[in-house]
Parts: sequence; C-alpha cells; structure tokens
Amino acid sequence: MRIAANNIHLEVEEHGDPGAPVLILVRGLGSQIVHWAPELITGFVAAGYRVVTFDNRDVGLSDRCPAPGSQGDADAILADVQAGRVPKPAYDLQDMARDVTALMDALGIECAHVFGISMGGAIVQILACDHPDRFRSATIVMSSARLRGLDLGERLLSRPVDRAGYVDGALAGDREWGSPGYPASETYLRAQAERAYDRGAEAEGVNRQLVAILNTSDRRNALGRVTLPCLVIHGTDDTLIPPEEGREIASLIPDAELEVIDGMGHVITPALAPLIVERVNRFIAGRSV
Repeated sequence: MRIAANNIHLEVEEHGDPGAPVLILVRGLGSQIVHWAPELITGFVAAGYRVVTFDNRDVGLSDRCPAPGSQGDADAILADVQAGRVPKPAYDLQDMARDVTALMDALGIECAHVFGISMGGAIVQILACDHPDRFRSATIVMSSARLRGLDLGERLLSRPVDRAGYVDGALAGDREWGSPGYPASETYLRAQAERAYDRGAEAEGVNRQLVAILNTSDRRNALGRVTLPCLVIHGTDDTLIPPEEGREIASLIPDAELEVIDGMGHVITPALAPLIVERVNRFIAGRSV
C-alpha cells in the first residue's frame, strides 16, 4: 500500500498481528522491500511483532525525489568527488529519518522498535539521536557513525542497465560483500534481483540516496547523548563496512550492546535471518523501554 508521509508517498507492507509491538525495518542504499529475506520477516512475526517494511524514497514503488540542481548522474557525482566537491543533494538522511516518523504518524504508530541495515542503520542512528521519544529500542546493523574511506567507484554508484545487467550486478555484489558463513543460493539471489528490477530500480534514485549519505554529518558526538537502548550488530566478514565501524558505534552509545557475528558479511541471507531474529528478540526482551 502507498502511504502519504513527509510530503511524498512511500510503499509500505505490514506483517503480523496489528495489536503486537511494532518493529520497523529500514533498508540500505538502493535496496527495496523485496531485499528482506522472508525468513527475517516471518521470524520476527513468529516472535510476536507487527513488522512494518517500506521502500525508501527513490527506490522500488516509493516516490522519486529529484530536486533542482541536485545530482543523480553517476559521472557527475564522481567528477564532483574527484574534484573535492560534495555533490548537491536532493535531500539528506535527516529527511529520510523524518520519512520514518511520518510513516508512523500515517499508520497511527505512537512508538516502535526500529531496525536498520547499512544506510538504514545510519537512519536509525539519526532516529535514536533526534526522535528517541518515538522508539522503544534501536538495532543498528552493518553501519557506520561517519563517512570514512568510502569507495565511490563502481562499488556504490549506480548506472542504468537492463534487467539482465541488473541481475548480474546483484550476483556480483553478493560475491563481493555477501555473507560467506551464511551463503544464499544463486536461485534465491537471481529471483530477488528480478523482482527488484521489475518493481523499480532506477540508477539516479539510488545515486541520490548516495549523495544524501555524502551530505550527512558525522554522528559520533551525537551518539554519545543517546539514551535509547541500542543493539549494534556487525559481521566479521563485512567487506563493505568493516566491523571496526560497528564497534565504534557501540563504544559511542552509552550502554549499547554489541554482537559481532562470525561469517556475516553485508547481507542478511535466509540462513542468517534466524540468528538475527534470535539476537534482536533477546535484546528487546531484556532492554527495551
């Protein structure tokens, strides 16, 4: 369903008992609802949560959000960065954090648990800093507190491709930064990528998300003032955002808990999902407000 939130429309799905505690899942750069392993969602539902998932702005079935003068073209963004300029954003991660609270308002959700991966983990950090009254706990997965050593190259910038090229890129991405201790089958990854392409995988939208990351400030000082119960999860085999970044987040947030998982990379696969559900549920049961 499409929900009006923060002056745009977001594609939203809900799972589980409408009266259960709410857990909102926030995706990372360029990814969509369909990139959540079904086992993660069904696992959280079985654990007693009403799970809310959504396409971030600029991907999937949510609104595209260009703005005059902003950059979405890969070559232009790369030229700016190589010249020492920060590309002009259409929005920043604070805007994307407000998308989450506005979505909650639209669904009548006063307070929720929130779980975010990668860029979504950065959005969750902002929510914990700026909107703690709206959340009972925050789980920050495979993320960083600051922009450091980001390889813009072909790793993160997106370029227009056809369906076959998009699928090939998804398979290559899994080989580069997947979870070797919890591998996903090529059949699963191929079907997931095909669904994502068919729903709406536009390169410029993904690049606008990347520019939003580039224009979002260092969060280290703000994290020291967080009072919300926080769980930080990172994988030992994350080749995109090293585990040291997760350790830093946990060291900055007062009383944060840290889980470093052997064999986990930068993807939550079906095989990894039950372990993530167990760790998050255990944390929420013991620490949430």
